[in-house]
Amino acid sequence: MDHFLYRAGQLHAEDVSVAEIAAAVGTPVYIYSAATLTRHFRLFDEALGETPHLVCYAAKAAGNVAILKLLGDLGAGVDVVSIGEYLKAKAAGIPGERIVFSGVGKTRGEMAAALEGGIRQFNLESEPEMRALSEVASGMGAVAPVTIRVNPDVDAKTHAKIATGRSENKFGIPIAKARAAYAEAAALPGLKVVGIDVHIGSQLTELAPFEAAFTKVAQLTEALRADGHDISRLDLGGGLGIPYERSNSAPPLPVEYGQMVQRTLGHLGCEIEIEPGRLIAGNAGILVSTLIYLKEGEGRDFLILDAAMNDLIRPAMYDAWHDIVPLAEPAPGVEPRPYDIVGPVCETGDTFARARPMPPLTEGDLVAFRSAGAYGAVMASEYNGRPLVPEVLVSGDQFAVIRPRPSYEEMIGRDSLPTWL
Repeated sequence: MDHFLYRAGQLHAEDVSVAEIAAAVGTPVYIYSAATLTRHFRLFDEALGETPHLVCYAAKAAGNVAILKLLGDLGAGVDVVSIGEYLKAKAAGIPGERIVFSGVGKTRGEMAAALEGGIRQFNLESEPEMRALSEVASGMGAVAPVTIRVNPDVDAKTHAKIATGRSENKFGIPIAKARAAYAEAAALPGLKVVGIDVHIGSQLTELAPFEAAFTKVAQLTEALRADGHDISRLDLGGGLGIPYERSNSAPPLPVEYGQMVQRTLGHLGCEIEIEPGRLIAGNAGILVSTLIYLKEGEGRDFLILDAAMNDLIRPAMYDAWHDIVPLAEPAPGVEPRPYDIVGPVCETGDTFARARPMPPLTEGDLVAFRSAGAYGAVMASEYNGRPLVPEVLVSGDQFAVIRPRPSYEEMIGRDSLPTWL
């Protein structure tokens, strides 16, 4: 469920007309619903019930400081994968004891900064990283709380570019080597083992892969405890998918996920950490764009928008589907026509949809890409000299720009000329 609905024939974000925001801010523009973000966080929080837990929102999905503050004020922790995300979380007022640092390539500088600023735990991904953190922490006279990310070799049955739990993926330590890795971590100065980390991929639409991975984690927990390790936390990552295409069947609900977590891991008495990103932010955001031209081609017609692959790269990178709807609700019985929906970037890959049935549109009409809140604005670039797309947050009947569109002067001003030119 989201809070982007037609009212009196016009698409609204909560109680604000989307067309009103587009007129004030321009297009393309990302618009987020605070009510949807709140609802989705609470669904996850409630799904884990009385089990001791912390929902650590994955900042990589949509990392605007305003979004992080909204969720942090609700009690969320944050999962970060860079010191930049860490500093954003701190700027949003989230304390270090609610920040988890993941990622396969943490630098020593990032480790030191997180230790100095406060951290709940580091999720370690390799033995070399483990040794580096030990050296950094020892040099600072600190002790770093750590989990080790294990790779359970489970096929998440998702897109190859977002699968992370198979043996050929770069993430984590093979689960068969986990006991040796934990033995080394326990012997290193500056580290304190607190739990196990696992994350098998993103946009999972069934629970079976999670259950297979968590069953392996339960077995590993018991083995590590037998080896003398104090395993008190289980970080289960994120990955639960959202229904991008409204006509398709919906992925499992958070409550069903929570029941599965309890069934597979509840007997261990561990605190549970989860790191949802897409399910919290995905349906909480739309990308609004203006139709520039309607072009008739040879055997196909094109809708050319002012949004492009640099604003929303998911279709080009992942062959991803987004429902695309006009801001003005089509009249009942209107016959759609197939169009290729494209952007102005000089790449054939700058294509959002092919032969997509759309109602009649004219130049200047506005359309919205649904389910664009996750991995949209955070992956945007200035390719083709196009300024970064702005972001807007709506709450009830008010809205605010939470990241402005830079001017061309600001964009160009970030470049500098060497003295010899």
